[in-house]
Amino acid sequence: MSRGNTRQRIQDVALELFARRGYEKTSLREIAEHLDVTKAALYYHFKSKEDIVISLFEDRARPIDELIDWAKGQPADLETKLEVLRRYSETLQNAAPLHRFVQENQATMRELSVGETFKDRLKTLLDILRMPDAPLTDQVRCSAALFTMHAGAFALQDIESDPEDRRKAILEVAQEMVTTAHRGRS
Repeated sequence: MSRGNTRQRIQDVALELFARRGYEKTSLREIAEHLDVTKAALYYHFKSKEDIVISLFEDRARPIDELIDWAKGQPADLETKLEVLRRYSETLQNAAPLHRFVQENQATMRELSVGETFKDRLKTLLDILRMPDAPLTDQVRCSAALFTMHAGAFALQDIESDPEDRRKAILEVAQEMVTTAHRGRS
């Protein structure tokens, strides 16, 4: 198995354990055991649990960074904001285990260096969606649209339905909020 595949396997197993058991309750030894490798082999790729989490965000949050870069080059109109939500919805679905980790390990995220970067990404997305000169209620709608996507994905994960149908329903509600905020505005 190549070094890249081993790194990916370590990330996948660690993310699953962190999300299921919690970051603090998961040790590097347990990760190594689940991978059926020695702790030394694990150390070859990652020196700490935080190194694993940092690598997860570097690798799996890249689509969010690309979305932000794209959005910054677009007009700040309704169509752009709806497209940002659509693309972000897909990104959330594709990175569901990472977002589950964030949701389940909020205290840890505040302590890890990558937590600040994650928060900065969310703030940037909020800035892209919000209309600073709009009435406060419309600013709340635009901000709430982003959080609806996060909360909806987390809160509805156990509802029996097709995951794609859930994603589309959550997206529809988020887009309705932003569209309502833009009514009557040019």
